[in-house]
Amino acid sequence: MFCYQCQETIRNEGCRYRKGACGKEAVTADLQDLLVHTLKGIALLAEKADIAGGEKNRAGRFLAESLFATITNANFDNERFHGLISEAILLRDELAEKAGPSEDLPDQATWDLQEEEWEEKGKSVGVLTTGDEDIRSLRELVTYGLKGISAYADHAAVLGYEDEKIYDFLIEGLASTTRDLGVEEMVNLVLRTGEAAVDTMALLDRANTETYGHPEITEVNIGVRGNPGILISGHDLKDMEELLRQTEGTGVDIYTHSEMLPANYYPAFKKYDHFVGNYGNSWWKQNEEFEKFNGPILMTTNCIIPVKDSYADRIFTTGMAGWPGARHIPARENGSPKDFSEIIELAGKCDPPEQLETGTIVGGFAHNQVTELAGKVVEAVKEGKIKRFIVMAGCDGRHDTREYFTDVAGALPDNTVILTAGCAKYRYNKLDLGDIDGIPRVLDAGQCNDSYSLAVIAMKLKEAFQLVDINELPISFDIAWYEQKAVAVLLALLSLGIKGIRLGPTLPAFLSPGVGKVLVDKFGIRPVNGAYQDVKAMVAGK
Repeated sequence: MFCYQCQETIRNEGCRYRKGACGKEAVTADLQDLLVHTLKGIALLAEKADIAGGEKNRAGRFLAESLFATITNANFDNERFHGLISEAILLRDELAEKAGPSEDLPDQATWDLQEEEWEEKGKSVGVLTTGDEDIRSLRELVTYGLKGISAYADHAAVLGYEDEKIYDFLIEGLASTTRDLGVEEMVNLVLRTGEAAVDTMALLDRANTETYGHPEITEVNIGVRGNPGILISGHDLKDMEELLRQTEGTGVDIYTHSEMLPANYYPAFKKYDHFVGNYGNSWWKQNEEFEKFNGPILMTTNCIIPVKDSYADRIFTTGMAGWPGARHIPARENGSPKDFSEIIELAGKCDPPEQLETGTIVGGFAHNQVTELAGKVVEAVKEGKIKRFIVMAGCDGRHDTREYFTDVAGALPDNTVILTAGCAKYRYNKLDLGDIDGIPRVLDAGQCNDSYSLAVIAMKLKEAFQLVDINELPISFDIAWYEQKAVAVLLALLSLGIKGIRLGPTLPAFLSPGVGKVLVDKFGIRPVNGAYQDVKAMVAGK
C-alpha cells in the first residue's frame, strides 16, 4: 500500500507496507485504490456518453458515495468495498455501451478481472503510478478535494438536495486526473475544485437550514442523566432526525459525540426532551469515551477508528461508514426511514453512561446567527474592543503537536475572537476565554462543512466595512487539517481569494516541493510555527 491522504501519514511521507497510521490494512488500501481507479473510468465514459438529467444524477451520486467511502476513517470493511467495486463495474459497463465503441479508452475504463484478482490489481493502480512528482501532487490535491466535495454532496443528497453542476465537476475532475495536463492547467483545476467546494457547501448549508432551521445560539449540556442512552457520531443530520423520532417515549436518551455536536444548535431537534446534549470530545478519543458510555454507538459517517473489543458488540455503522464485523444499518428504501430498532432495543438493556464532565458549552454561531449580531460585532470592532478575528477551523487529530491550537487560543489577547467550525474546536472550546460585550470569544459555526459559514461571515464583514478586498479585513486564518474534507475547505478558501493562510500542524505530505512553492508564491500559504510566535504575527496582521 501507499497512502498519504491524511495529516497523520507516517513520518509525513506516506503509509506503506501492512497498515496505515489510521489502522487501515494494506488490502483495504488496495481495494480503495482500485475503486477510485474504476470511478475515473466511469467519469471518462460519462463524458463520452454525454449523459444528463436523471442519468447524470445517478452517476454523480454513485461517484460521490463511493469517493466518500474512501476518505480517512470512514470505511474499513473490505466486503463493502467489494460491493462498491461490483456496482462500479456494472455502471461503467452500462456507460460504455451508451458511449459506443472506442479504441483509445485507458485502463480505468476497460480493465476486466475476476474478483479474486482485484486486490492484486489494486496494488498497481495507486498514487505512485504517476511518475512526475509535481503532476502526481496536483492530481492528488484535486482527487482529495473531490473526496471532500463528495462527502458534502452526499450529505445534501440525503436531504433531497442535488445539483447537476456539482456532479458535472466530479466527472470532469476525476477524468482530468487520467490525462497528461501541464502544471498550469492542473493549478487552474485545483482552483476550480475550490469553487466547486464552495458551491457544494452552500448547497449543503441550504439543505440543512431549510430542513432543520438555522442554527441558534445554544448552551449544550455536557453532563449525563440516569437513563440508558445512545451515542450518535459523524455528520448525518437525517440519521439524527430519524433516531430521535424512533426513540421518543422509549426512555432512551440521545447524546451527540464529536462532529455531531452541532446538531444541538438546530431548532428542529430541540423539541425532543430525550435529546440530552453532547458526550465526550473529539473523534480520536472515542476508544476511551465509547467504553465509558456503556450504551450503543451509531457511527453515521467518518470518523470511526479501529474498534476495541470492549465495545465492539455495541457499535453500529450506517451510510458510507463501515468496520469489519460491526452491525450495519442499511440505507433507506422507497422513502422509508432507516430502522434503528436493533440499536434502541440494545440501549434498553445497557447501563446509563458514565459521567465524563459537567456543565455546558456554547455554540450555534453559523452565518445567519452572526449576521443578526453583525451590528454589535461591527460596533465592537469600530470601538477597538475587537481587534482581530482568528479563524481556527478544521480538523482535530491525535498528535501532540495539535496542542499548538490550544496554546494559540490561550495566548491570544482578550480583544480577539476565534471563529471555528469542525472538530478542531475541541482543542479550545472548553477553555474559559470569556466574552467581549456579550460576544463569546469562541464562535462555533458547527461541523467542518459549516466552514462555509465562516466564509459568509467574512464576506458580510467585508461589506459592512465597505472593503474592496477580503484580505483587508482584520482576520487571520490558522487552519488545522487532517483529512480530505479539510482539503476541500482549504481549496474553497483559496478560490475565494483568501491569502496568508497558516496550515498545520504539518503541511500535507502530498504537496511536492514544487507544488508547495506554487501555493506559497500564489496564495501565501505557510506552515504553522510556535504558537506564541504565530499569535504575535497574527495580532500584527501578518
